[in-house]
Amino acid sequence: MPELPEVEALAGFLRERAVGRVVARIDVGAISVLKTYDPPVTSLAGLEITGVSRHGKFLDLDVSGLHLVVHLSRAGWLRWSDTLPATTPIRPGKSPIALRVRLDDPDLPGDPGFDLTEAGTQKRLAVYVVRDPQEVPGIVTLGPDPLDPAFDVQALARIVTGSRQQIKGLLRDQSVLAGVGNAYSDEVLHAARLSPFAVAGKLGDGEVERLWTAMRTVLTEAVEAAAGKPAKELKDAKRAGMRVHGRAGQSCPTCGDTVREVSFADRALQYCPSCQTGGKVLADRRLSRLLK
Repeated sequence: MPELPEVEALAGFLRERAVGRVVARIDVGAISVLKTYDPPVTSLAGLEITGVSRHGKFLDLDVSGLHLVVHLSRAGWLRWSDTLPATTPIRPGKSPIALRVRLDDPDLPGDPGFDLTEAGTQKRLAVYVVRDPQEVPGIVTLGPDPLDPAFDVQALARIVTGSRQQIKGLLRDQSVLAGVGNAYSDEVLHAARLSPFAVAGKLGDGEVERLWTAMRTVLTEAVEAAAGKPAKELKDAKRAGMRVHGRAGQSCPTCGDTVREVSFADRALQYCPSCQTGGKVLADRRLSRLLK
């Protein structure tokens, strides 16, 4: 799933290529992707894209005061083309293309634009056309952005104080912190030397400070590494930058121990026992506890 660094990179990518261009047409390949109906998606045609921003994992295109808001979810992606096919139709239900945004550009022989695609059978890609991003339910409930300059270590301490959540779940909770998902929570906890199953409210002051520092460092470095890359290269760049996530069975780059995995019904986490759990291995089941 694209997380904060990748969505920020996509926003930067579109600022360079889409801002200042006019929406020529929007083709819908999967009607289920549209989560709003007023204003209609057709109302964007003829309007200029004036800005692109990010809210957590949401991508927000400001189209002359209307907003095309996208959540790529687990299997969605954005594919840019300088020359979209002129004659290739989108076949509803038979194409991975959920939405195509075609832009006008008199300086190019073909129309530039992008496709929103989604692989797999779990269709969770979501597109909203709204007058205000705060009309999107997932945006209005977002917690603070961990890269916001105002989000300091005291702000994180206030969040974890009294929490009974395991720290892995807290980091992934978008109503608590905006933009961190399964992959970067693994990376942040590894950098902070914390067990994914540590109870947030029981963290000491030093541990909270380590967590805040790790979060800022990991996310900032990931944003910088992704910046300027074409959209098609972002997935590979994300995988290449991971130290523990997705690397079960490989050596931890910090200590050399074997990276371990805990699997759940719909996801898995990875961690280093030596760096994070005092050398103890976590049981591979949903309600895992440290093995004694």
